[in-house]
Amino acid sequence: MKYLLYSLIIVSGLGHATALFTTQDWIADNVFTQGIEGPAVDKQGVLYAVNYAKQGSIGKVTDKGQVSQLLSLPNGSVGNGIRFDKSGNMYIADYVNHNVLRVSHKALNQAGDLSGAVRVYAHQKQMNQPNDLAIMDNGILFASDPNWQNSTGQLWRINRDGSTDLLEQGMGTTNGIEVSPDNKTLYVNESVQRKVWRYNLNEKGNISNKQLLIEFADFGLDGMRTDAKGNLYIARYGAGVVAVVSPQGELLKEVKLKGQHPTNVAFGGVDGKSVFVTMQKRGAIEMFKTDVAGRNLSND
Repeated sequence: MKYLLYSLIIVSGLGHATALFTTQDWIADNVFTQGIEGPAVDKQGVLYAVNYAKQGSIGKVTDKGQVSQLLSLPNGSVGNGIRFDKSGNMYIADYVNHNVLRVSHKALNQAGDLSGAVRVYAHQKQMNQPNDLAIMDNGILFASDPNWQNSTGQLWRINRDGSTDLLEQGMGTTNGIEVSPDNKTLYVNESVQRKVWRYNLNEKGNISNKQLLIEFADFGLDGMRTDAKGNLYIARYGAGVVAVVSPQGELLKEVKLKGQHPTNVAFGGVDGKSVFVTMQKRGAIEMFKTDVAGRNLSND
């Protein structure tokens, strides 16, 4: 019993005992808009999310309860998913103007408002609205592309030169998207259809052998991330949980949240085992600790 108790309690970066898989508020209600999405953590451990205080902005979260505006997106753009590459460059899915935007790592290390540092990395007018992003270790990006009105979606690859390739169309409402730790599997979910698909992935970003990983009976699916063991952490919109699913499609656990409408998740913290969850209706961020670090964040 003592061993079990020890295994369920960890010490957070602030020195406080924290129970595993127990959520707490990291950023309070209505600090972000209800468009809060796209959490991502940079190499310095700083958390970012879109739509801080107003639509079209990006917030920078340096600690619990500590957030400031990083920038406002130009030209009426509004962000959704955010990802970082190995060099620390930030990529933002702009669903208004059919772009993937980029902010260089050099710019991110500068002080002050960085609105002028935003560049169009990729533009594709045939996109419905680039929504979530995933990235391979070599820098190749993938974008989900839902059409919410028609409950359909597409899947795009964004190459390292900024060119785009349509990988699949006629899908369900594509939303959450993620790459496995070994870069050999791409996962894509369909929110309305409540299905998660897996594809074989090669080093050039080509996909094959599409298979159904798991299907849920109720509620929606939103953003996803993998941990170092390849388990998927899936935001279950409306269910108020983050579902943890094995690479074999087994539902391992559901982490109960305070709010009912999680939009996305991201790993961070000093040990890579903090999971930050953006909450739509609350305009807030919740956090829980897990026992496995996020993909590429493990120090074990």
